[in-house]
Amino acid sequence: MIDPSARVHASADLEPDVTVGPGTSIWHRVQIRTGARIGAECIVGRDAFIDEGVQLGDRVKVQNAALIYHGVTVEDGVFIGPNAILTNDRYPRAITSAGELARAADWTVSPIVLHRGASIGAGAIVVAGVDVGSFALVGAGAVVTRPVADYALVVGNPARRIGWVCACGARLADESGGLADASPSAGEELLCPSCDRRYVYVPDPEALVEQTGADRGTVKQGAPA
Repeated sequence: MIDPSARVHASADLEPDVTVGPGTSIWHRVQIRTGARIGAECIVGRDAFIDEGVQLGDRVKVQNAALIYHGVTVEDGVFIGPNAILTNDRYPRAITSAGELARAADWTVSPIVLHRGASIGAGAIVVAGVDVGSFALVGAGAVVTRPVADYALVVGNPARRIGWVCACGARLADESGGLADASPSAGEELLCPSCDRRYVYVPDPEALVEQTGADRGTVKQGAPA
């Protein structure tokens, strides 16, 4: 079902049983396969590919030529940069060991979840079976091969954590005003120089917990990434 308020360009290819939420825009030459769900107020850029059964939450931005394959779930408020790729098969083969064409029954989907507010930079690749935490930031061109913690900043191939980012997107600082270390001390407070949010690092599991009001100065156990 396509909501009447959604805008779908005439060149876009939407297969049967696709759901598009209110206020969503789907631009030139987008392909969306059967069973996919696109939430409300999303933007899907030119030449993007959204595979069968993919789930996109509300207010998701998918930039030009991004490829999102079957098995991917994208929560609300996620940004997927141009030419980013989200894969679904950790052991891809065109043929079976007997030399026959591999079909659906011959491989296993390894799901990916991009959690609320995460950002995937231009040209980045998220390998099948890897989740990206809430408000994490994956740098342009990174290859993500293992789970990314909430608020983590990862770059490179393979992607490694080099710091932390705020929900607003700014790089977090330590109490001295310098860039926060990739592995802070347990209970260390990290500060946002842009919006003044504060976070505490919890090492097990590796996570940041936002401190608000009475929570400031109190360490809480974070949710796993």
